Amino acid sequence: MSAESFIDTNLFIYQLEGSDERKAGIADAIIREGIGTGKACISFQVVQECLNTVLRKAEIPLTAEQARRYLDAVLTPLFRVSPNVSLYRNALALQGRYRYGFYDSLIIAAALSAGCTRLWSEDLQHGQRIGELVIENPFR
Repeated sequence: MSAESFIDTNLFIYQLEGSDERKAGIADAIIREGIGTGKACISFQVVQECLNTVLRKAEIPLTAEQARRYLDAVLTPLFRVSPNVSLYRNALALQGRYRYGFYDSLIIAAALSAGCTRLWSEDLQHGQRIGELVIENPFR
């Protein structure tokens, strides 16, 4: 189940909302490349956070049908990491070692479990290396 890059939720939100054109363009390019090459992935957590945000918290929320179409076209092709006990244990260990919050640690654990070497995220420490994984903020 190896992938090169893991894409955090914030990139999908920027792509969908489009309120920041620069960030939307960068996010769109990363997501399209990930789908096109098959070298990117996401976890169940990213799917859940994305759908919850676009249905309830977005400036202009999507309808359930629009969210389903986005799920089918964008999120499903990238979805590779499902929840399991090992993932939760690794997230707890990462939280203890790196002092990230639990949900951020779960994202990192998912990226590591997928064999990723890059984690695209605006929310984590740019340039931090965790094992073979490097966190990169694409908007810097």
